[in-house]
Amino acid sequence: MGYLGNHLATVVTGVFAAVLTALWPFFVSFAPILDFVFLMAVPITWFLVFTCWIAQKSADYMHANSHDGGTTAGHGEKKSLNLSTASDVASGAGGVVQQQQQQDDGDVSDIRRVQSALLADLDGLKASLKLKDSEIERLNRQIANLQTRVQIETLKAELANLKMLASKQKR
Repeated sequence: MGYLGNHLATVVTGVFAAVLTALWPFFVSFAPILDFVFLMAVPITWFLVFTCWIAQKSADYMHANSHDGGTTAGHGEKKSLNLSTASDVASGAGGVVQQQQQQDDGDVSDIRRVQSALLADLDGLKASLKLKDSEIERLNRQIANLQTRVQIETLKAELANLKMLASKQKR
């Protein structure tokens, strides 16, 4: 963990922000553009210091780190829970475990029941899909037949027009 308690990023950023803050008055009269640069950089670096500090505090809280290097309460509770469960099973007081197993068996049977219902629905959808595919195929054949009929009727009309023109020219 170190001497700084994992706040190295906060300290480094803080030193940089302090140096920028200390240098700002010296460079104001040097060039006007530097005043703008420092005006932007100094608040941003102090914001970064605050952000690093908050982030580390959040990480420490979430991981329950203690800065003394000892074990945390969360890990100790987890170990004692595992040991108490193991001792209950070993001593023959497994009523809770048996109840848990029955609940798990009930959950498994529920899952299997839902799975079989979903499989039945899937089979129904596959059957309807096959019906729809055959219907689409039948409709495509009808469209092809209708197109052929339209072409035949168009040819008949053209043939009738040609016969009419031929009879007019014979006269």
